[in-house]
Amino acid sequence: MQRASDFFSKLKQQLASYLSVQQIAEVVKTYQFAYLAHDGQLRASGVPYITHPVAVAVILAELHLDCDSINAAILHDVLEDTAVDKAQLLAEFGGTVTELVDGVSTLTHMSFGSRAEEQAENFRKMILAMSRDIRVIIVKLADRLHNMRTLGSVSREKQRRKALETLEIYAPIAHRLGMHMFCTELEDLGFYYLYPIRYRVLKESVYKARGNRREMIHSLMQNVQKHIDKSSINIIDVTGREKHLYSLYTKMRLKDLPFSEIMDVYALRIVVSEITDCYQLLGIVHDLYKPIHNRFKDYIAIPKANGYQSLHTTLIGPYGVPVEIQIRTENMDYMAERGIAAHWVYKDQQEAPSAAETKTRSWLEGVLDIQKHAGTSLEFIENVKVDLYPTNIYVFTPTGKIFALPRGATVVDFAYAVHTDIGNSCITAKINRRLSPL
Repeated sequence: MQRASDFFSKLKQQLASYLSVQQIAEVVKTYQFAYLAHDGQLRASGVPYITHPVAVAVILAELHLDCDSINAAILHDVLEDTAVDKAQLLAEFGGTVTELVDGVSTLTHMSFGSRAEEQAENFRKMILAMSRDIRVIIVKLADRLHNMRTLGSVSREKQRRKALETLEIYAPIAHRLGMHMFCTELEDLGFYYLYPIRYRVLKESVYKARGNRREMIHSLMQNVQKHIDKSSINIIDVTGREKHLYSLYTKMRLKDLPFSEIMDVYALRIVVSEITDCYQLLGIVHDLYKPIHNRFKDYIAIPKANGYQSLHTTLIGPYGVPVEIQIRTENMDYMAERGIAAHWVYKDQQEAPSAAETKTRSWLEGVLDIQKHAGTSLEFIENVKVDLYPTNIYVFTPTGKIFALPRGATVVDFAYAVHTDIGNSCITAKINRRLSPL
């Protein structure tokens, strides 16, 4: 059994790579405070409780989150589970850390009619705190990730409840914020605890199919690399990709496809230095293998709602098998894995917000608007669940400006998106160069 000091030593080692000596001293002080506050408390597994908040801080340190976030992670359960109150926290650690801790903490001093109502009210509180400081949700996602990693010690009923909540709320939020690493692990852990038999069967099937796939992926990588070497493109990395288990499971269910057809698709990810290299490389792979019609997406020119950028293309590879290729720069790859959390690495507060931050802020404003119009917390959380699965269409104006509209939007919706006056006065639309009445 690992001791609390072992966890904290690992954290200090991580922090030494990017925080100053003074900041690490602040974290040591925070740890000592939390250690005393949680003294005598144990987790369901029997280990000292303090190991959990420190493990959450380690997850954030791996992302190089700032000092305030690390301190908030270590303190995130003191308001809920100890005698420490908000005033004491404010006096010891200041307003920023206190607000982060309060934003992550659940409401423990209120009574609710049901567990669902309690969950909904806590979610509403977290969203409001998140709108003031996005780091609230980053700390909360790290907290949920460690709880899911250690869920084996709790009752089966609690495992199922936490797994469902993770798949319905926390994994989609991680996806919405572009935090791919968090999203995939949360999904697979949620799948494991919600449907353990399906998880095991699918995992065994993937393991059996992996041998032949490795051979094919290796052959693909060699062939692509050979053609790239003839060009002037600076390649950072070429890797074979595998879909994670929950992604395979949902694809099989939604498309009603057998496992053999899902696993028949091979995938490569190629990371390059410059954006121009992405398009040059796209030409090389399209020359090497025939592209499949309507299977090309340019997320560099038109990023996803969560800020994700990459070129996606599907080709007819060796022996006629489909090959999915992603091409992106090193910075795009870093952003794709860490999402909004990447913007807190050495962040300069005077710096203009990035496109991903602007999109996140826009999404939060939409969620707050839902909150204003929702009658109850239960209604609010159900509406947010729907909002977390957006499917956008992109529409261009005659001047080349792009508008993102929800799928199912009409010409009138587009008119209003351009300007209210156009929406109020539009009477016809031109479709395929022909005028059509509304």
